[in-house]
Amino acid sequence: MATAGFFSCSECGMFSLDPFSTDSHNDSGVCSKCKLVNCLVEKVDKLELRIRGLIRDRQQGSLLAAPGTPGRASTPSTPALEPPQQGEWVTSWRHTSPPVHHAPPVHVSNRFAPLSEAPVEEPVKGTLVIGDSIVRHVKLATPLGAPAARVICLPGARAPDISGNLRLLANRRYSRVVIHVGANDIRLRQSEVTKANIKEVVKQAQTLSEEVICSGPIPMRRGDEAYSRLSSLNRWMSKWCTDNHVGFIDNWLMFEGKPGLLGRDGVHPTRDGAALLSCSIAHSLLVNPMNI
Repeated sequence: MATAGFFSCSECGMFSLDPFSTDSHNDSGVCSKCKLVNCLVEKVDKLELRIRGLIRDRQQGSLLAAPGTPGRASTPSTPALEPPQQGEWVTSWRHTSPPVHHAPPVHVSNRFAPLSEAPVEEPVKGTLVIGDSIVRHVKLATPLGAPAARVICLPGARAPDISGNLRLLANRRYSRVVIHVGANDIRLRQSEVTKANIKEVVKQAQTLSEEVICSGPIPMRRGDEAYSRLSSLNRWMSKWCTDNHVGFIDNWLMFEGKPGLLGRDGVHPTRDGAALLSCSIAHSLLVNPMNI
């Protein structure tokens, strides 16, 4: 109860300087917080009653819908619905499923499918020069407006290594492909194997371009055996390329007897030798008997 200047809540016992209620019809002496809590408790009680009613209705509906229930007809029945009352929830039960309509299948086709399945060809690029370390300093001048030439140097590569690198370029097209190979293959001392490998390289290069040129070996100063094997390989390549309509560059005569064109190791060309080899390849691209 209230004292002079202080008011006490009859529910929680808290004190306040202001009266808890200004309503003359409500002199309960309860603070506003307690009134709010009491209101929430009443609403929760009502919700619990509604939930119990819904659970009871669901259980009754399950018993009615269950087939073979003792004392019930086997045919499904719909319980009568009570008229809804204001402020209450009404649950309706329907035991029949809507009819399923099976639509005919729709066939979809793309009239542009033949165009999309057509292989897309890569644009034709310039000349490709691929070989071992002999072509390291080869540079080809490109005419104005023409695609640039590409030189791929594979130090220590043999014919199978060059074939493998050409397979990686299978989706590209070149106007010409120049192959320089042989110096490392003679180390196997198997002439027939070397010839078969060179044939395979040419065959693989023809998948990238219709115009393939073989750049013949240059004479090496590494002993009589290496010189003899390279000379024999050069003669075979010259004849085989002519018989099979493959371009051939005879570098042997240009480097023979000119020690200034080879380095100290007797294998790789000097700057002058690389310039001469570049001019020889460029000249073959213009005046090759195959119109390459």
